[in-house]
Amino acid sequence: MIGDIHGGYKSLMQCLERSKFDYDSDTLISLGDENDGWPETVEVYEELFKIKNLICVMGNHTYWLMQWLMFGATPTIWTTQGGRATIDSYLQHDHKIWIKHREKINKFPYYYVDDKNRCFVHGGVSATISEREADFNFLMWDRALWDNRPVTVKRFKEVYIGHTSIYRSSLVPVKFGNVWIMDTGGGYEGVLSLMDVESKEIFQSDKVSELYGEDYYQKM
Repeated sequence: MIGDIHGGYKSLMQCLERSKFDYDSDTLISLGDENDGWPETVEVYEELFKIKNLICVMGNHTYWLMQWLMFGATPTIWTTQGGRATIDSYLQHDHKIWIKHREKINKFPYYYVDDKNRCFVHGGVSATISEREADFNFLMWDRALWDNRPVTVKRFKEVYIGHTSIYRSSLVPVKFGNVWIMDTGGGYEGVLSLMDVESKEIFQSDKVSELYGEDYYQKM
């Protein structure tokens, strides 16, 4: 399971290589926001789509990308938060790739629960079954599991979330109650983190700003 990649193909490859990830037999769950920020969103998705057992949940940045691929929508809130880099990435590639990615991203679920009752979601879920979860914006945007920590969501064995970047306080994923926060700043000056959810072993990239260079980071 991997945190917010944010266009960092180099950091993604480091995590996959350092974990000795098997594209045919292992399962990768991405917590959303694979795009926006660093310059290689297309390369990120092309690599992810090579994985036989891939589950990507919808993040708020993923949703903005889907809206652009489907309708050409370019809200300022997106283009000023890394979306411009994603558009530039797609402009370097054939429209066939746009179509392929649009079809795949449009099928991403808003959350995923595995056979061990572990929940994977970008933003958050409610502590009890709630009508709020019928609102996909809640699943992508809510930060209550971080803001109200420690929280135990008793309806699930564990909950894994992205969305809230914690790299200023921790460069490793942290657990509060039964909730794991996985965004260790892969889209900023932190690192990308991949975790084996069975063993809890963590594999990380170098600082992504060092992989791409400070000059690029300052333009994000």
